[in-house]
Amino acid sequence: MIETDHLHKRYGERVAVVDVTMRCEPGTVTGLIGPNGTGKSTTLRMICGLTRPTAGHARVNGVPYARLTNPGRAVGVLLDAAAVHPGRTGHETLAVAAAVIGVNRARVDEVLALVELDGRPRVGACSLGMRQRLGLAQALLGEPSLLILDEPTVGLDQTGLRWLFDLVRKHADAGGTVLLATHQIDDVRRIADRLVELP
Repeated sequence: MIETDHLHKRYGERVAVVDVTMRCEPGTVTGLIGPNGTGKSTTLRMICGLTRPTAGHARVNGVPYARLTNPGRAVGVLLDAAAVHPGRTGHETLAVAAAVIGVNRARVDEVLALVELDGRPRVGACSLGMRQRLGLAQALLGEPSLLILDEPTVGLDQTGLRWLFDLVRKHADAGGTVLLATHQIDDVRRIADRLVELP
């Protein structure tokens, strides 16, 4: 499960996140929604231990993310689909990640098939939609029970959106927990069990 307790983030005089409290339960999809610039990405970064909160706390499976023994096996994270080495192929990218988190390399081909992606092209030659699929493959690599996804719908066409929402819904229906941040509110309403709106 994912919990936040009165998360705040301030950069000097600029307030990025104000008082975000939520609880994402197993078996559910939580949509973190709001226009661009409302602090969705910053909230996810605080949950994942990449940004220190000014106040408040975030816990994943009852502990701060940094205290997870092997985070890649517990939580699948997609924060920026573009943050991948452009010279590597998709297969190479996943093989490196598999080695880091201790997953059998056979899992690489499994997740590539799951996201319907050919892992041979170099990432720099891939469209944004293909990179989103690669990011999802990496998030799923360790067979985590929790998924944290930031704007995973960007770059996907209608067919891709239907595929993504089906994948996310199946993950939750199998007992997983999904936290999905997006500004495309109408899309996420179709699959979310709960919406948390940032003003």
